[in-house]
Amino acid sequence: MQPSDELLTTITEPAEGYRQFPYDDGYGNMTVGYGHLIEPGEDYSAGISQADAVTLLRVDMAWAAGIVEREVTVNLSQGEFDALCDAVFNMGDFLKASTLLKMLNAGETAEAEEQLARWDYAGGKPNAALEARRIKEMALWTAGDAG
Repeated sequence: MQPSDELLTTITEPAEGYRQFPYDDGYGNMTVGYGHLIEPGEDYSAGISQADAVTLLRVDMAWAAGIVEREVTVNLSQGEFDALCDAVFNMGDFLKASTLLKMLNAGETAEAEEQLARWDYAGGKPNAALEARRIKEMALWTAGDAG
């Protein structure tokens, strides 16, 4: 499966927001564009165009999709796949040790969706932005056709 255009639209509009120049994401991670985590050796000090930021987002989404495909052993709907790709893009490779993955791979889809909603903490505290993002991911989860 591939991340849908709907997912990319969700991210490029309100979820991340475009930032031309590097910025601290609030947790000590330098990011640019639509939430791209700047890796060692990457230099965006001169900024990034919006078109290049979308291209970079597609690369980041391919990385996230690879993790979802590697870890999930059951068939997913497009919406479930998109929601998981967005969560991995946002939180990194968290799936392997998650209860969410165990439930999903056991066929407990509704319970797995509930687990996704629990990932709304940052620094041990509830985070409104993460809660809003999880709500959008749960909306994606319930959308789409079976994959």
